[in-house]
Amino acid sequence: MISPLAYIHPEAKIGENVEIGPFVFIDKNVEIGNNNIIMPHANILYGSRIGNNNRIFPGAVIGAIPQDLKFKGEETTAEIGNDNTIRENVTINRGTAAKGRTIVGNNNLLMEGVHVAHDTQVGSNCIIGNSTKMAGEVIIDDYAIVSGNVLMHQFCHVGGYGMIQGGCRFSKDIPPYIIAGREPIAYSGINIIGLRRKGFTNEQIENIHNAYRIIYNSGKNVTDALQQIREEIPMTNDINYIISFIENSQRGIIR
Repeated sequence: MISPLAYIHPEAKIGENVEIGPFVFIDKNVEIGNNNIIMPHANILYGSRIGNNNRIFPGAVIGAIPQDLKFKGEETTAEIGNDNTIRENVTINRGTAAKGRTIVGNNNLLMEGVHVAHDTQVGSNCIIGNSTKMAGEVIIDDYAIVSGNVLMHQFCHVGGYGMIQGGCRFSKDIPPYIIAGREPIAYSGINIIGLRRKGFTNEQIENIHNAYRIIYNSGKNVTDALQQIREEIPMTNDINYIISFIENSQRGIIR
């Protein structure tokens, strides 16, 4: 299961039933769980923590030091959960003193050429398209779909269950459940098809739609719009998520 042409540092911890292809490089201070497939020419560098049942394709680099001039060699990690598919040439940098770790959750698909910068947090069940780039300390919530060639400014937050059109770039937060697209990027409706596929009921979808109609079409400022939502729409978990996301946004939401 381990090619004799791979290099594995003697201090690296490798779980059971791990397939390691030729010319793989595995550094010291690396922990790899069970049933992983690591394909030729992948690099698993210092500080990497990889769970179980992941597939890591050729040319991927996990755990490289941050592309951040403030990084001074502190002990940090790049943490990958379970059941992820990490395609060719994906780069996942480890954290800095800011948060200490970069995190990719479970059951994600990171397509070819994706970059996950230092201290970024990718949730679970996300799809990230080819050549999409995340700057430092980005947060992506569960079940987000990000198309190819998307550029994310540092500190941005992407809500769950939404979809971002290919080729977009943004420096503000993307609220949950919506489609974001056009140039410059803007709210383009709610992700109705995606919500139905995830089992959302017609009532849930209607409440979400009504909430965003108030936020984007009422002409009110955000504070007044959120107050109207509280007064007119049932406070379900979905609506509370929208309100909490917007109220806690550090960069403001796209308009």
